[in-house]
Amino acid sequence: MTQQYIYVCSDAVGETAEAVAKATLRQFSSEDVKIKRYSHLRTEDEIARIVAEAAETGSFISYTLVQPELREWMREESARHGVRAVDVMGPMMQAFVDTFGSFPSREPGLLHSIDEAYHRRIEAIEFAVKYDDGKDARGLVQAQVVLIGVSRTSKTPLSVFLSHKGIKVANLPLMPEVNPPEELKQGPGRLIVGLTMQPEHLLEIRSERLKTLGLPASAQYASPERIQEELNYAASVMAGLNCPVIDVTNRAIEETAGIIMEWLNK
Repeated sequence: MTQQYIYVCSDAVGETAEAVAKATLRQFSSEDVKIKRYSHLRTEDEIARIVAEAAETGSFISYTLVQPELREWMREESARHGVRAVDVMGPMMQAFVDTFGSFPSREPGLLHSIDEAYHRRIEAIEFAVKYDDGKDARGLVQAQVVLIGVSRTSKTPLSVFLSHKGIKVANLPLMPEVNPPEELKQGPGRLIVGLTMQPEHLLEIRSERLKTLGLPASAQYASPERIQEELNYAASVMAGLNCPVIDVTNRAIEETAGIIMEWLNK
């Protein structure tokens, strides 16, 4: 079987397109698709060779090309070969031009030069994915922020949002049948935040989740008794840790994140 790739192409380093490609791969169970990066592209011939290879292997391309002539050549070549090519940066740059009337410098790599904040964000995003949903308890010690709460209290989307601010976040689901790992009690300098929700609202969210999964609404996961049991247990864990608690009922992710960032900056 021919090896298939996501070809990452850039006239700079290609870190942005590769980060997006990696984040995409994590959403799929397939381990067969690999990433192949081509950096510092300068000529149409280089692009033509990559597109031809992508066509031959049945792959697609993710690209960040600042130079407009290279972007146009990528579009033309990929269309000619029937290869899907995703312009990661182009639509955002065009939106900036259309909205603010300014034009890009067209200098490859300028966005990343001496940009420590950019690297911090990428590192934080990878951290959030690695230590999501209590997958590895070591993240609870290494994180800047640890989010705890019962299922469906927005732990994962909040982790992702904060990671885009360059904050390393781990999250842990709380269930009465599972004792929190010892790592939750270890490590100074972290901010542990409990997330809770009004039981009626949580019931509604979990019922919709069951419907989406094609499971019966009568499942224990969405029963009022089970939800109250979980919330009571989570409250006891949070009280034992003496951590701040946020009721996320009808609260936007951005608002919750704002509260947490204020606490971090105190």
